[in-house]
Amino acid sequence: MRYLPLTPADRNAMLRAIGVAGIDDLFADVPQSARRTQPLDLPPHQGELEVERALRAMASKNLAAGDAPFFCGAGAYRHHIPATVDHLIQRSEFLTSYTPYQPEISQGTLQYLFEFQTQIAMLSGMDIANASMYDGATACAEAVLMANRATKRRKAILSGGLHPHYRAVTETTSHFAGALVQAMPAAPEGEEDLISAIDDTTACIVVQTPDFFGNLRDLRPLAAAAHDKGALLVAVTTEPLALGAMLSPGEMGADIFAGEGQSLGVGLNFGGPYLGLFAARSSLQRQMPGRLCGETVDAQGRRGYVLTLSAREQHIRREKATSNICTNSGLCCLAFTIHVALLGEAGFTRLAQLNHQAAIILSQMLSGIPGVTCLNESFFNEFTLRLPKPAAPVVEALAARGILGGVPVSRLIPEDPGLAKLLLVAANETNTDQDRNAFVSALREVLS
Repeated sequence: MRYLPLTPADRNAMLRAIGVAGIDDLFADVPQSARRTQPLDLPPHQGELEVERALRAMASKNLAAGDAPFFCGAGAYRHHIPATVDHLIQRSEFLTSYTPYQPEISQGTLQYLFEFQTQIAMLSGMDIANASMYDGATACAEAVLMANRATKRRKAILSGGLHPHYRAVTETTSHFAGALVQAMPAAPEGEEDLISAIDDTTACIVVQTPDFFGNLRDLRPLAAAAHDKGALLVAVTTEPLALGAMLSPGEMGADIFAGEGQSLGVGLNFGGPYLGLFAARSSLQRQMPGRLCGETVDAQGRRGYVLTLSAREQHIRREKATSNICTNSGLCCLAFTIHVALLGEAGFTRLAQLNHQAAIILSQMLSGIPGVTCLNESFFNEFTLRLPKPAAPVVEALAARGILGGVPVSRLIPEDPGLAKLLLVAANETNTDQDRNAFVSALREVLS
């Protein structure tokens, strides 16, 4: 029996107070296609033991990343995470801590957030970084809103190489913030004329590198063109390990960096929780979302940590805030920080090199299969293959043979039939020669 504490009279009073005729009016902004007209098709309620058995049977149908040769990427990447990371983040002082509303008694939390920010600033080549972003997609959307505030303009240009999820989240967020988004067509080979799209109404141009299709982008010409028009360049990265092998966004002239930190320390985790990365030029620091931890000294000269920029409005007067992101995401920040600290600068660079080498080897092997072509002139650890037949059924056939052989582009961009034969393939340090040989053999068999 459901517990419903509100009476019909209570609900009617609440609806009158906010000025709507009925509950359906509260969902006016949700497209009709996204609404359910019938309850979910779920079985009747069962006891706890029966539910556990049913869910276990469903889970047994999965082919987990650690149980098969794994070559999937598309914004979420598998790397070996040292056991030390999980051991440390499960200490009670880390596992149970939350948003530091009283920073003077949250010195440990603030310190590791400060160290996290330092790592992100160094990796991105930016002046300043913050903490507490949800994930890469919402960080990208926040970067666009921040550019709108900083330039007092409304239009954002999104590259055709931006991850489709990032594009969708940015479009949705911008719509409700009254901003304009111009999304360019998908660019599998990285060729698109973004510069000609920049005009005097452009707040920012958003470019991902490596992009969704794996292409490495030189952001310097775009940065110069954007700055000539008074616009900002937002650089997006979904694989932070790539920052160990390429010029940083800051070195290429980007004004804002947004990305996903999942691949370092966090793991795949069935799609979440993940970790947003955000950094910018110091001139933009007061427009940044989330919170920024700083280092200072107390009255006795002892080192201490504070929330340097975290407007109280973000917690109370939400309409006055630069952002409504408030959740700490601290445990994922800590996992990222520990993993990067364990690697060190030399280890981080070496791991990036191993991933790039693994991708080169795999690309050459797969391109040797008749009818298979690699579209990328350059890539880090992910690339796009054009197959002689649609990629989605090929992936299913590979999975039936015990190979997780990539992500069909049509899964994320279903509206473009011209992309149906494209397959995203990612390589990493966990792939062995045996894994690669199995993948090549299975793909050759499926395509024959």
